[in-house]
Amino acid sequence: MEQMRVFVAGGAGVVGRRLVPQLVARGHQVTATTTSPAKLELLRRLGAEAVVMDGLDGASVGEAVAAAHPDVIVHQMTAIGVDHAGKPDLKHIDRWFALTNRLRTEGTDHLLAAAEATGVDHVVAQSYGSWNGMRSGGWVKTEDEPLDPGEGTIMHAQSAAIRHLEDAVLRAGGAALRYGSLYGPGATDDQVEMVRKRQYPLVGNGEGHSSWLHLDDAAGATVLAVEQRATGVFNIVDDEPAAANDWLPFLAASAGGKPPMRVPVWLAGMLAGEAAVIMMTEGRAFSNTKAKRDLGWRLHYPSWRDGFAKGLA
Repeated sequence: MEQMRVFVAGGAGVVGRRLVPQLVARGHQVTATTTSPAKLELLRRLGAEAVVMDGLDGASVGEAVAAAHPDVIVHQMTAIGVDHAGKPDLKHIDRWFALTNRLRTEGTDHLLAAAEATGVDHVVAQSYGSWNGMRSGGWVKTEDEPLDPGEGTIMHAQSAAIRHLEDAVLRAGGAALRYGSLYGPGATDDQVEMVRKRQYPLVGNGEGHSSWLHLDDAAGATVLAVEQRATGVFNIVDDEPAAANDWLPFLAASAGGKPPMRVPVWLAGMLAGEAAVIMMTEGRAFSNTKAKRDLGWRLHYPSWRDGFAKGLA
């Protein structure tokens, strides 16, 4: 196996904290970035060369990449998860994801410009594929089927940012990894607390599907994409796409809470917002067949059932 210099933008995030140690353990030299000087020591403890970088500042990105001389860049920059956006806010998902949308557009462009300027010819980027498949046809989508563009909905800006990231990375000959809904240490703490307090209701028939993914499996798939210099789009999700009326009661029970309240669509639209209604009644999940076949990816947590039960026991 070739030992590489890997630049992880967003190394202190929920995935980055699991990814950096896996890369180091496989002999790669890792430079990891954070926006916070307070997290530099955390990254060093994980085995990385730690750098402060502002993903929205092209000069900052260019300088950090040039100094690292990487063979590959991994884009893990978001503003969700550890120490970032607080409680999930599906009602105002446009505001909740505003900074992440910029990181997926401006931040992606800065990283790709820095890659071109320094001769880095491979980029692997975090994308998203949980419940945002096209809302027609079957409940489970492959990479050959389009994502929901969210036209005329509150999710449109988020969908457009994902499309920008994927198009830009694919034009550069890289890989876009569509992570499912992430869970694991630091990823779902606020969501679980809301479920435990019965503040996360089941909407309507609850037939909308989602795909889930443990943080360790997200990191494992990313290592494979780096080492194999993968190109194209991959759905990085577990083996069991699930309807909300299946996973949400199970999550509540695993968290030691009462079954979720069920609310009609008209009321949920007022209380929880348009995105929650679409996710729980119309959401389309994803198939991981391509990632398992082409990357040789094997999951530690093939089902969210096992992951939820073990993580919340």
